[in-house]
Amino acid sequence: MFNDTIAAIATFPGNAGINIIRLSGKDALNIALKIFIDKNREKVTNFKARYLHYGYIRDENDRIIDEVLISYMKAPNTYTREDIIEINCHGGIISAKKILDTVLSYGCRPAERGEFTKRAFLNGRIDLTQAEAVLDIINSKTDSSHEISVKHLEGRLSRQINAVIDEIMDLLANIEVNIDFPEYDEDEITIERVKSLCDKIGPQLDKLIKTADTGKIFKEGIKTVILGKPNVGKSSLMNFLLNENRAIVTEIPGTTRDTIEEFVNIKGVPLRIIDTAGIRETDDMVERIGVEKALEKVRAADLVMMIFDSSKGLEKEDEIILDYIKDKKVIYIKNKTDLENKLDLSSYKKIEEDIINVSILQNQGLDDIIDKISSMFFEGRLNVTDELIINNVRHKNLLIKAKKNMDDVLKSIENNMTIDLIEIDLKEAMENLGLIVGKSVSDDLVDKIFDEFCIGK
Repeated sequence: MFNDTIAAIATFPGNAGINIIRLSGKDALNIALKIFIDKNREKVTNFKARYLHYGYIRDENDRIIDEVLISYMKAPNTYTREDIIEINCHGGIISAKKILDTVLSYGCRPAERGEFTKRAFLNGRIDLTQAEAVLDIINSKTDSSHEISVKHLEGRLSRQINAVIDEIMDLLANIEVNIDFPEYDEDEITIERVKSLCDKIGPQLDKLIKTADTGKIFKEGIKTVILGKPNVGKSSLMNFLLNENRAIVTEIPGTTRDTIEEFVNIKGVPLRIIDTAGIRETDDMVERIGVEKALEKVRAADLVMMIFDSSKGLEKEDEIILDYIKDKKVIYIKNKTDLENKLDLSSYKKIEEDIINVSILQNQGLDDIIDKISSMFFEGRLNVTDELIINNVRHKNLLIKAKKNMDDVLKSIENNMTIDLIEIDLKEAMENLGLIVGKSVSDDLVDKIFDEFCIGK
């Protein structure tokens, strides 16, 4: 399909054990043969496919660049369905860059972002959900997000979507016969088939859509804002959760004047933690901006961790925060329980019942916070079962559109619409599902998806 040959460094640049330079395309083998010599410093005329060959890479002036292991994978049984060469050289920047410059001088073109995987998709080895799963695996931050992505890479989502598409396509063929040959008078039978298929497919799509929120959390983390008045232990809690001194902890109220954001995986719970400025009235311009940013983060949060100071009574700042977060998912935490308790929450009975008692300083009660998050977001289940989970917003939106199309079909049947009008919604449902796996997808969308990849993948 492609007439050129691409090349890129496939490994992360910097000091490491090895680097890999990858070539893909019709001239990959010939270019490799021009620059490689064996252990006896002799030219070779061919590579045995799927074997590692030991030798050296030379530049265009016959100078040795590095000692390498080189492998040749013959099309079409390769990642891209093209001839692929992979050159394993020593780590560091210089050797890999010189080898890349050499293969470019012999006619390779620098690969664009994600172009190897893009060629795998365009050459038909994988569909679009599998291509997106490659990126999700690379970006996985938890075992659960990795497991979800591997299922997509294996083609489990593709198979389910394609099975639905095939059923709709078979039904559309039946409808076409009904429209083209009305003398057979099978309209009533066809309508019953349409209704039966909608009743079958609708719940399948609903089930997938309902998994999307969980999938998003596993992929992106629970957007968690730590909130409270100054010096209640917000930064200490964040440091505990991160297991490092990321935020400054002092006795001086108002030390955190901006938001600090980090991703952390705690016992399988993915958290995108945001430490905020202490909420209080202040004349300090910088601190006031920090407070405004904190409230802004709360609006977009999935979860708020509201911290009270056990050693102090309920204050105006606490009540302001409680009013602001009344419509959010909240974990209430009473810190400094190693000190004398002066906090009276009797006017907030529900909070008093649900509050988690901790002493961050004494490392007490902190596991209860993680258990609470687990019960709030995962019904106590942090392991990904055999269930297929959607973790891609593009997939979710297209599934919602397809489900609406199927609902519209049922409404049309209830309103005694003609079969040719019902056919329109069925076709739209099939098209929306087809876009998930990459059928009839636009070049702009393909480019946008693969631009998110790194060079060399």
